[in-house]
Amino acid sequence: MTRTGDSPMSPADRIGARAIAAGAALIAAASVFALVRGALDVFGAVITVRMPVHAAATPTLSGIDDIRSADYIQADVTFATLPAAARWMLLLEGSLPALAIIGVCAVAWLLGVSLVRARPFRRTMSTTIGLAACLVAAGGLFGQLCGGIGRGMIVDHLAGTDPGVYDVFPAFAIDLNLAPLGWGFALALIAMAFEAGTRLQRDTEGLV
Repeated sequence: MTRTGDSPMSPADRIGARAIAAGAALIAAASVFALVRGALDVFGAVITVRMPVHAAATPTLSGIDDIRSADYIQADVTFATLPAAARWMLLLEGSLPALAIIGVCAVAWLLGVSLVRARPFRRTMSTTIGLAACLVAAGGLFGQLCGGIGRGMIVDHLAGTDPGVYDVFPAFAIDLNLAPLGWGFALALIAMAFEAGTRLQRDTEGLV
């Protein structure tokens, strides 16, 4: 059993680990607040949604020197009413990445506490990091997908009154960002490394 006096960490390292754990907890709390605020905005009486639009020229910039052309591909549109299903999809678009951030912060907090206690290779660490990897990958990708589906529902809703809306808004559009998948793979590798470290620590303790 490791005693406090036998800890390989210096006092400065322990302070740094505590600061990182505290910072992770604060970021997680801020993400929870942002999640709740996003839910209130999505289900408010009036909602503003950033909608993709078909590429169109921006006339206010066409006459400025050194600018050959300018296009806008998004517009902030304020809606008075929206289908409930579209609102839920927009909520998931913001909530899933927020949950991923909370998961990563939970891992950082647990790792910081484990380092302070000189027990970084705990049995639950690899499982926790693995779950965080799944949250990051799935939250990032499915969040984008839910956003695209929600905006598509909005376009279909508007087209019920005016089919010409398809000339302004695409029926379905998603600007896919694969970065969450890469971060998920990186965390999965870290989880495997911690699993190997846990086995090595257990075998080493068995020799003492």
